[in-house]
Amino acid sequence: MSQTDLAEFDSKTPGDRTVMHVLYALHTLAWFSGGIFAVVALIVNYLRRSDESDALYIDHHNYMIQTFWWTLIWLVVLSPLWLLLFLPGAIAYGIVWLWYLYRCLRGWMRFNGNRPAKDSSLVL
Repeated sequence: MSQTDLAEFDSKTPGDRTVMHVLYALHTLAWFSGGIFAVVALIVNYLRRSDESDALYIDHHNYMIQTFWWTLIWLVVLSPLWLLLFLPGAIAYGIVWLWYLYRCLRGWMRFNGNRPAKDSSLVL
């Protein structure tokens, strides 16, 4: 019977938490960089998630990745509104921006409280 080597399991360091905070900050500030910060954060999310063993961190990486892709999908779907007039496109993009900001801030606050990104009783 083989024994489990507990040294194989990494414990989280303050550096790991800092990386997550930086990723949430990049996602939150993405609109002010034309989306560049979000793309950089998304790449780091994918790279870090693949090496992650902590369920809380995996959950938050998945949350940020899903938020990015759903936002991109909504921006593409709503882009024809810009062809009608400026106002409908601006309103639609403003709503998407507010939703994205809400998701980033909500996830960031939940991570800071060591809670999963999504509340099991609330579906959003």
